[in-house]
Amino acid sequence: MSFSRPLRRSVSLSQARTLRLVVLGQGAVGKTALTVRFITKRFIGDYDPTLEMIYRHTAVIDGEMVHFEILDTAGQEEDSLQIEEKIKWGDGFAVVYSVTDRCSFDEVMRLCFLINHIHSSPKRSCGSDQPPVVIVGNKKDLQFDRMVSCEDGENLSKALKHPFYEISTRDSYDETVVVFNTLYNELMRQGHFSPGSFKRRAVSKLMEKIPKMHANSTLNSGGRSLSFNSFRDYIPE
Repeated sequence: MSFSRPLRRSVSLSQARTLRLVVLGQGAVGKTALTVRFITKRFIGDYDPTLEMIYRHTAVIDGEMVHFEILDTAGQEEDSLQIEEKIKWGDGFAVVYSVTDRCSFDEVMRLCFLINHIHSSPKRSCGSDQPPVVIVGNKKDLQFDRMVSCEDGENLSKALKHPFYEISTRDSYDETVVVFNTLYNELMRQGHFSPGSFKRRAVSKLMEKIPKMHANSTLNSGGRSLSFNSFRDYIPE
């Protein structure tokens, strides 16, 4: 499997576009590690699994500045209304499972169905196109613990008609980039960034309560990664 080149970054750019992405999946599949690897290039293995965050990150793709807002969900939804609000908020979705956890793989189909169902409203501005979804099989480096084959992921991808990547967030930054790059390119194909798509969208009270963090807040003054358990100290009340 070949991966596209990493996103280029620059400071002298045209007007930025904002893209909302949601990372879904069961707990402990590597959703936060995937998100943080993408925005910082660093791999950090230990996180608070109950901490939910919207990460804000700016990147350049093909000369275009893009503001990513990435919702890293906790994966422990108890209220169906909560996950519905988060899916409504998103423009594109990365549905993540761990190749070491069969239950997390089985959850992918349910999450993809929810995305399709919630975004099937005729009021959706993108018309008949469904929002882009990428299926991500994470932790392929843990071969001795594998419970889901790559073929299983490919077959599910074909059945659901969504792109599929099996990656190692720990071993490869480039593999994480291609996940978000794919979502961006599909949204461009759908005309998500066409004129008229820049109107400010309403945000529910639930989404307003989720903490936000800019990418440059994830490093301290010495350039070392902060513990994600300490992030609450940097979030305004």
